[in-house]
Amino acid sequence: MTRVVLRRLASSVIVMWGAASLIFLIIRLAPGGPALVLLGPDAQPEEVAELTTRLGLDRSLPEQYLAYLWDVSRLDFGDSYRLGQPAMEAVLTRLPASLELAAAAAVIAVCVGLVLGLIAGYRRGGVVDRVTSALTIGLQAFPTFWVGIMLILLFALVLRVLPSSGVGTPAHLVLPAVTLSLPFTAIVARLTRSSLVEEMDEPYATTARAKGLTDRQVLIGHALRNSLTPVLTVVALQLGALIGGAVVVENVFAWPGLGSLIVSAVNNRDYAVVQAATLTIAGIIVLLNLLADLATARLDPRIRLGAA
Repeated sequence: MTRVVLRRLASSVIVMWGAASLIFLIIRLAPGGPALVLLGPDAQPEEVAELTTRLGLDRSLPEQYLAYLWDVSRLDFGDSYRLGQPAMEAVLTRLPASLELAAAAAVIAVCVGLVLGLIAGYRRGGVVDRVTSALTIGLQAFPTFWVGIMLILLFALVLRVLPSSGVGTPAHLVLPAVTLSLPFTAIVARLTRSSLVEEMDEPYATTARAKGLTDRQVLIGHALRNSLTPVLTVVALQLGALIGGAVVVENVFAWPGLGSLIVSAVNNRDYAVVQAATLTIAGIIVLLNLLADLATARLDPRIRLGAA
Protein backbone atom coordinates (compact mmCIF):
# COMPACT_ATOMS: atom_id res chain seq x y z
CA MET A 1 0.00 0.00 0.00
CA THR A 2 2.90 2.34 0.76
CA ARG A 3 4.25 1.80 -2.75
CA VAL A 4 0.85 2.67 -4.22
CA VAL A 5 0.75 5.92 -2.22
CA LEU A 6 4.26 6.91 -3.30
CA ARG A 7 3.53 6.18 -6.96
CA ARG A 8 0.32 8.22 -6.88
CA LEU A 9 2.05 11.13 -5.13
CA ALA A 10 4.86 11.12 -7.71
CA SER A 11 2.40 11.09 -10.61
CA SER A 12 0.41 13.93 -8.99
CA VAL A 13 3.53 16.09 -8.73
CA ILE A 14 4.34 15.40 -12.40
CA VAL A 15 0.82 16.34 -13.48
CA MET A 16 0.93 19.63 -11.56
CA TRP A 17 4.35 20.42 -13.05
CA GLY A 18 2.95 19.72 -16.51
CA ALA A 19 -0.08 21.96 -15.92
CA ALA A 20 2.11 24.81 -14.66
CA SER A 21 4.50 24.41 -17.60
CA LEU A 22 1.64 24.41 -20.10
CA ILE A 23 0.28 27.67 -18.69
CA PHE A 24 3.78 29.18 -18.88
CA LEU A 25 4.11 28.21 -22.54
CA ILE A 26 0.64 29.47 -23.49
CA ILE A 27 1.33 32.91 -22.04
CA ARG A 28 4.82 33.10 -23.56
CA LEU A 29 3.67 31.97 -27.00
CA ALA A 30 0.81 34.47 -27.18
CA PRO A 31 1.10 36.82 -30.20
CA GLY A 32 3.12 39.86 -29.25
CA GLY A 33 4.42 38.40 -26.01
CA PRO A 34 2.99 38.38 -22.46
CA ALA A 35 3.41 42.13 -21.95
CA LEU A 36 1.34 42.96 -25.01
CA VAL A 37 -1.24 40.36 -23.98
CA LEU A 38 -1.58 42.01 -20.58
CA LEU A 39 -1.69 45.57 -21.88
CA GLY A 40 -3.79 44.96 -24.96
CA PRO A 41 -3.17 45.68 -28.64
CA ASP A 42 -3.46 49.46 -28.20
CA ALA A 43 -0.54 49.71 -25.77
CA GLN A 44 2.32 52.07 -26.58
CA PRO A 45 5.81 50.61 -27.19
CA GLU A 46 7.15 52.42 -24.11
CA GLU A 47 4.47 50.82 -21.93
CA VAL A 48 5.23 47.38 -23.34
CA ALA A 49 8.98 47.83 -22.76
CA GLU A 50 8.45 49.06 -19.18
CA LEU A 51 6.17 46.13 -18.29
CA THR A 52 8.53 43.67 -19.97
CA THR A 53 11.35 44.83 -17.73
CA ARG A 54 9.19 44.93 -14.60
CA LEU A 55 7.97 41.37 -15.13
CA GLY A 56 11.45 40.07 -15.88
CA LEU A 57 10.46 39.11 -19.42
CA ASP A 58 13.71 40.53 -20.80
CA ARG A 59 15.60 37.61 -19.26
CA SER A 60 16.27 34.36 -21.08
CA LEU A 61 13.44 31.84 -21.32
CA PRO A 62 15.09 29.26 -18.99
CA GLU A 63 15.59 31.96 -16.36
CA GLN A 64 11.96 33.04 -16.70
CA TYR A 65 10.80 29.44 -16.43
CA LEU A 66 12.79 28.72 -13.26
CA ALA A 67 11.61 31.96 -11.67
CA TYR A 68 8.03 31.11 -12.65
CA LEU A 69 8.23 27.63 -11.09
CA TRP A 70 9.66 29.13 -7.90
CA ASP A 71 6.78 31.63 -7.72
CA VAL A 72 4.22 28.89 -8.39
CA SER A 73 5.71 26.72 -5.64
CA ARG A 74 5.09 29.64 -3.26
CA LEU A 75 1.58 30.24 -4.72
CA ASP A 76 2.76 33.68 -5.83
CA PHE A 77 1.09 34.55 -9.14
CA GLY A 78 1.53 38.30 -8.84
CA ASP A 79 -1.14 40.93 -8.32
CA SER A 80 -4.39 41.41 -10.20
CA TYR A 81 -4.19 44.82 -11.83
CA ARG A 82 -8.00 44.91 -12.07
CA LEU A 83 -8.83 43.89 -8.48
CA GLY A 84 -5.83 45.51 -6.82
CA GLN A 85 -4.97 42.45 -4.72
CA PRO A 86 -2.82 39.32 -5.03
CA ALA A 87 -4.24 36.95 -7.64
CA MET A 88 -4.21 33.96 -5.28
CA GLU A 89 -6.10 35.95 -2.66
CA ALA A 90 -8.82 36.72 -5.21
CA VAL A 91 -9.04 33.03 -6.13
CA LEU A 92 -9.25 31.88 -2.50
CA THR A 93 -12.00 34.42 -1.89
CA ARG A 94 -14.13 32.90 -4.64
CA LEU A 95 -13.17 29.26 -4.11
CA PRO A 96 -15.62 28.50 -1.24
CA ALA A 97 -18.60 29.44 -3.40
CA SER A 98 -17.46 27.08 -6.17
CA LEU A 99 -16.81 24.28 -3.69
CA GLU A 100 -20.25 24.80 -2.17
CA LEU A 101 -21.90 24.59 -5.58
CA ALA A 102 -19.87 21.55 -6.64
CA ALA A 103 -20.55 19.76 -3.33
CA ALA A 104 -24.29 20.36 -3.57
CA ALA A 105 -24.34 19.17 -7.18
CA ALA A 106 -22.29 16.09 -6.25
CA VAL A 107 -24.65 15.15 -3.41
CA ILE A 108 -27.65 15.42 -5.72
CA ALA A 109 -25.96 13.49 -8.50
CA VAL A 110 -24.64 10.68 -6.31
CA CYS A 111 -27.88 10.17 -4.39
CA VAL A 112 -30.16 10.28 -7.43
CA GLY A 113 -27.70 8.50 -9.75
CA LEU A 114 -27.07 5.62 -7.35
CA VAL A 115 -30.79 5.07 -6.76
CA LEU A 116 -31.59 5.14 -10.48
CA GLY A 117 -28.65 2.88 -11.33
CA LEU A 118 -29.45 0.34 -8.62
CA ILE A 119 -33.12 0.15 -9.59
CA ALA A 120 -32.28 -0.15 -13.29
CA GLY A 121 -29.62 -2.80 -12.63
CA TYR A 122 -31.86 -4.81 -10.32
CA ARG A 123 -34.76 -4.62 -12.80
CA ARG A 124 -32.64 -4.93 -15.93
CA GLY A 125 -34.51 -5.39 -19.16
CA GLY A 126 -37.74 -4.10 -17.64
CA VAL A 127 -39.69 -0.91 -18.10
CA VAL A 128 -37.82 0.90 -15.33
CA ASP A 129 -34.48 -0.01 -16.91
CA ARG A 130 -35.52 1.28 -20.33
CA VAL A 131 -36.98 4.50 -18.92
CA THR A 132 -33.86 5.13 -16.85
CA SER A 133 -31.61 4.55 -19.86
CA ALA A 134 -33.62 7.00 -21.97
CA LEU A 135 -33.61 9.55 -19.14
CA THR A 136 -29.85 9.39 -18.63
CA ILE A 137 -29.22 9.83 -22.34
CA GLY A 138 -31.43 12.91 -22.32
CA LEU A 139 -29.68 14.37 -19.28
CA GLN A 140 -26.31 14.10 -21.04
CA ALA A 141 -27.60 15.35 -24.39
CA PHE A 142 -28.87 18.77 -23.31
CA PRO A 143 -26.22 21.47 -22.71
CA THR A 144 -26.10 22.83 -19.18
CA PHE A 145 -26.57 26.47 -20.19
CA TRP A 146 -29.83 25.60 -21.98
CA VAL A 147 -31.03 23.51 -19.02
CA GLY A 148 -30.20 26.37 -16.66
CA ILE A 149 -32.13 28.88 -18.73
CA MET A 150 -35.15 26.55 -18.93
CA LEU A 151 -35.10 26.03 -15.16
CA ILE A 152 -34.97 29.78 -14.63
CA LEU A 153 -37.94 30.30 -16.94
CA LEU A 154 -39.97 27.60 -15.21
CA PHE A 155 -39.18 27.97 -11.52
CA ALA A 156 -38.20 31.65 -11.29
CA LEU A 157 -40.38 33.38 -13.88
CA VAL A 158 -43.44 31.14 -14.29
CA LEU A 159 -43.87 29.41 -10.93
CA ARG A 160 -41.93 32.06 -8.93
CA VAL A 161 -40.82 29.56 -6.30
CA LEU A 162 -37.03 29.89 -6.60
CA PRO A 163 -34.67 32.81 -7.20
CA SER A 164 -33.00 33.00 -10.59
CA SER A 165 -29.59 34.26 -9.46
CA GLY A 166 -27.48 35.44 -6.57
CA VAL A 167 -26.55 33.95 -3.21
CA GLY A 168 -27.63 34.29 0.39
CA THR A 169 -30.12 31.52 1.12
CA PRO A 170 -30.32 27.76 0.44
CA ALA A 171 -32.99 28.53 -2.17
CA HIS A 172 -30.39 30.37 -4.27
CA LEU A 173 -28.34 27.16 -4.44
CA VAL A 174 -31.11 24.90 -5.75
CA LEU A 175 -31.26 25.83 -9.44
CA PRO A 176 -27.51 26.08 -10.14
CA ALA A 177 -26.81 22.88 -8.17
CA VAL A 178 -29.52 20.93 -9.99
CA THR A 179 -28.36 22.26 -13.36
CA LEU A 180 -24.74 21.32 -12.68
CA SER A 181 -25.69 17.89 -11.32
CA LEU A 182 -27.80 16.60 -14.21
CA PRO A 183 -25.02 15.33 -16.53
CA PHE A 184 -23.18 13.93 -13.50
CA THR A 185 -26.37 12.16 -12.39
CA ALA A 186 -26.62 10.44 -15.77
CA ILE A 187 -22.99 9.27 -15.60
CA VAL A 188 -23.39 7.85 -12.09
CA ALA A 189 -26.67 6.12 -12.96
CA ARG A 190 -25.37 4.49 -16.15
CA LEU A 191 -22.12 3.37 -14.55
CA THR A 192 -23.87 2.00 -11.46
CA ARG A 193 -26.33 0.09 -13.61
CA SER A 194 -23.67 -1.46 -15.86
CA SER A 195 -21.37 -2.29 -12.95
CA LEU A 196 -24.19 -3.90 -10.96
CA VAL A 197 -25.35 -5.99 -13.93
CA GLU A 198 -21.79 -7.20 -14.46
CA GLU A 199 -21.39 -8.17 -10.80
CA MET A 200 -24.75 -9.96 -10.69
CA ASP A 201 -23.54 -12.20 -13.53
CA GLU A 202 -20.28 -13.11 -11.81
CA PRO A 203 -19.73 -16.76 -10.71
CA TYR A 204 -19.86 -15.85 -7.02
CA ALA A 205 -23.35 -14.40 -7.51
CA THR A 206 -24.48 -17.56 -9.31
CA THR A 207 -23.07 -19.67 -6.47
CA ALA A 208 -24.89 -17.54 -3.91
CA ARG A 209 -28.18 -18.05 -5.74
CA ALA A 210 -27.54 -21.79 -5.92
CA LYS A 211 -27.24 -21.76 -2.14
CA GLY A 212 -30.75 -20.36 -1.87
CA LEU A 213 -30.14 -16.60 -1.65
CA THR A 214 -32.57 -14.30 -3.44
CA ASP A 215 -31.44 -11.70 -5.97
CA ARG A 216 -32.00 -8.97 -3.37
CA GLN A 217 -29.82 -10.78 -0.84
CA VAL A 218 -27.09 -11.31 -3.43
CA LEU A 219 -27.24 -7.63 -4.39
CA ILE A 220 -27.10 -6.27 -0.85
CA GLY A 221 -24.72 -8.84 0.60
CA HIS A 222 -22.26 -9.35 -2.24
CA ALA A 223 -22.66 -7.41 -5.51
CA LEU A 224 -23.33 -3.92 -4.19
CA ARG A 225 -19.91 -3.27 -2.63
CA ASN A 226 -18.01 -4.70 -5.60
CA SER A 227 -20.08 -2.69 -8.08
CA LEU A 228 -19.37 0.59 -6.26
CA THR A 229 -15.58 0.44 -6.73
CA PRO A 230 -15.55 1.84 -10.30
CA VAL A 231 -18.37 4.22 -9.37
CA LEU A 232 -16.22 5.69 -6.59
CA THR A 233 -13.39 6.38 -9.01
CA VAL A 234 -15.65 8.11 -11.53
CA VAL A 235 -17.37 10.14 -8.80
CA ALA A 236 -14.00 11.47 -7.61
CA LEU A 237 -12.98 12.32 -11.17
CA GLN A 238 -16.26 14.07 -11.83
CA LEU A 239 -16.01 16.13 -8.64
CA GLY A 240 -13.02 17.87 -10.15
CA ALA A 241 -14.83 18.19 -13.45
CA LEU A 242 -17.78 19.79 -11.65
CA ILE A 243 -15.56 22.60 -10.39
CA GLY A 244 -13.97 23.08 -13.80
CA GLY A 245 -17.31 22.75 -15.59
CA ALA A 246 -19.10 25.21 -13.32
CA VAL A 247 -17.86 28.14 -15.43
CA VAL A 248 -20.99 28.18 -17.60
CA VAL A 249 -23.43 27.47 -14.78
CA GLU A 250 -21.96 30.15 -12.53
CA ASN A 251 -22.34 32.74 -15.26
CA VAL A 252 -25.92 31.70 -16.06
CA PHE A 253 -26.97 32.06 -12.42
CA ALA A 254 -24.57 34.90 -11.47
CA TRP A 255 -22.97 32.64 -8.87
CA PRO A 256 -19.86 34.34 -7.39
CA GLY A 257 -17.42 31.44 -7.79
CA LEU A 258 -14.24 30.66 -9.70
CA GLY A 259 -16.10 30.27 -12.99
CA SER A 260 -17.38 33.83 -13.09
CA LEU A 261 -14.00 35.07 -11.85
CA ILE A 262 -12.16 33.30 -14.70
CA VAL A 263 -14.53 34.67 -17.35
CA SER A 264 -14.17 38.18 -15.98
CA ALA A 265 -10.37 37.82 -15.80
CA VAL A 266 -10.12 36.56 -19.37
CA ASN A 267 -12.31 39.37 -20.67
CA ASN A 268 -10.12 41.92 -18.87
CA ARG A 269 -6.77 40.25 -19.70
CA ASP A 270 -6.10 39.69 -16.00
CA TYR A 271 -3.82 36.72 -16.63
CA ALA A 272 -2.40 36.59 -13.11
CA VAL A 273 -5.88 35.62 -11.92
CA VAL A 274 -6.34 33.23 -14.86
CA GLN A 275 -3.11 31.42 -13.99
CA ALA A 276 -3.94 31.23 -10.28
CA ALA A 277 -7.49 29.99 -10.88
CA THR A 278 -6.44 27.46 -13.52
CA LEU A 279 -3.74 25.92 -11.38
CA THR A 280 -6.05 25.89 -8.35
CA ILE A 281 -8.64 23.91 -10.29
CA ALA A 282 -5.92 21.60 -11.61
CA GLY A 283 -4.66 21.06 -8.07
CA ILE A 284 -8.15 20.18 -6.83
CA ILE A 285 -8.64 17.71 -9.67
CA VAL A 286 -5.25 16.09 -9.02
CA LEU A 287 -5.98 15.84 -5.28
CA LEU A 288 -9.38 14.24 -5.88
CA ASN A 289 -7.87 11.78 -8.34
CA LEU A 290 -5.21 10.89 -5.79
CA LEU A 291 -7.82 10.28 -3.09
CA ALA A 292 -9.90 8.20 -5.52
CA ASP A 293 -6.91 6.05 -6.44
CA LEU A 294 -6.05 5.46 -2.80
CA ALA A 295 -9.66 4.67 -1.89
CA THR A 296 -9.95 2.27 -4.82
CA ALA A 297 -6.71 0.55 -3.83
CA ARG A 298 -8.04 0.24 -0.32
CA LEU A 299 -11.32 -1.31 -1.46
CA ASP A 300 -9.92 -3.55 -4.20
CA PRO A 301 -7.17 -5.94 -3.03
CA ARG A 302 -6.27 -6.74 -6.63
CA ILE A 303 -4.82 -3.25 -7.02
CA ARG A 304 -2.73 -3.59 -3.86
CA LEU A 305 -1.41 -6.96 -4.98
CA GLY A 306 -0.64 -5.67 -8.48
CA ALA A 307 1.36 -2.77 -7.07
CA ALA A 308 3.30 -4.95 -4.63
